[in-house]
Amino acid sequence: MDDAIHVIGMGLSIADLTASHLALIESASVLVGGKRHLASFGKATAVRKEISSPVSGVLDFIERHMASGLVVVLASGDPLFFGIGKTLIERLGPDKVVIHPNVTSMAAAFARLKLPWQDAAWVSLHGRDNMRGLVKAMDDKNLLCVLTDPKNDPLAVKKQVVSHDYTWQMWVLENLGAPEEKISSMDEHTDTQTVFGQPNVVVLQKGELPAPSAPLRLGTPDNWFVHEKGLITKAPVRVLSLAALELGPTNILWDLGAGSGSVGIEATLFLPDGFVYAVEKNKHRIEQITANVKRFTVRNLSAVRAQLPHGLADLPRPDRVFIGGSGKDLDQVLNVVVKVLNPLGRIVINTVLMETLHLAVSVLDEKGFEVDITQAQISKSSDMPWGRRMEALNPVWIIAAQKGSSL
Repeated sequence: MDDAIHVIGMGLSIADLTASHLALIESASVLVGGKRHLASFGKATAVRKEISSPVSGVLDFIERHMASGLVVVLASGDPLFFGIGKTLIERLGPDKVVIHPNVTSMAAAFARLKLPWQDAAWVSLHGRDNMRGLVKAMDDKNLLCVLTDPKNDPLAVKKQVVSHDYTWQMWVLENLGAPEEKISSMDEHTDTQTVFGQPNVVVLQKGELPAPSAPLRLGTPDNWFVHEKGLITKAPVRVLSLAALELGPTNILWDLGAGSGSVGIEATLFLPDGFVYAVEKNKHRIEQITANVKRFTVRNLSAVRAQLPHGLADLPRPDRVFIGGSGKDLDQVLNVVVKVLNPLGRIVINTVLMETLHLAVSVLDEKGFEVDITQAQISKSSDMPWGRRMEALNPVWIIAAQKGSSL
């Protein structure tokens, strides 16, 4: 690999370079880098090439000079973290490129804030329109590093933070590693005319879900519940499912595979003298159910941690059963449920899988239940820059089964 080029990550500044990095730079016949990086080595005798657009011209230059001696490319941070390393490997081949990693802006940002970041995610807005990616990451993750640019700056990120369901702690880290380095927090009082030094990154840490703005109701908004995004029965489907259950005021309801507990919690509105047992195997989701029970001051629901179909034998016999999640064990769960369900009881199953639909209907038909199927195909409006469009939710089959008086 004598003719390979060496790509050296600068880290935050020249202070992050090791002795071996500096020796390579000093020995270079050709030195390629950004204007700021080249300025750090003003005394070097190498032929210089500044990285500028189009980058194809820089790549052509590097290829022409590879036989002239040692070529060293200076890159920001770590060359393989949104750096030129990937581009050089794709152009020259992996055998012609040696990567020297260094501190990334993401690692440095969390180090400055003293935040462990093994569970953190990153989103790049640098040179790209990726606000939807940012929103999805905010939905799914608790700790984020956002790579910005002059257009997609911290104020643009703040707009997403303000409109998000959860509260967020937001930090802006400007000119990391430079004498003018600055770290600041952003909140609702931050001046919207603030100009941030470049480059900068934003770190977001998720806080609490604000208290519901109104009491529990039929079709309670999804964002009033503590839940993992995507793992909740959406409000319109929840309404249809509760209608299919045909709840009576004294009914005992089993909510199996309860997730965040949204169906069971909303069902309590119709059970003034009844009770709900929300059964869920996942410890984190049991915590979510408990949190939601507290948020809505629900007094007739108990969260039960169990791996279905185990744990059901200890519960009072149900009049109604809702199954929102049971995985591949649905047939085993149904075999237990149909035996203990009270006469004239009802089972409602929600699924997005054709295989589950077929399995559920087959078992319930075989057991002599009267089965009715509804497919819900719902679209909700989504804001666009110049209006709204309709965004389809996953189609859901709602399987409602009635037990006879003699079964």
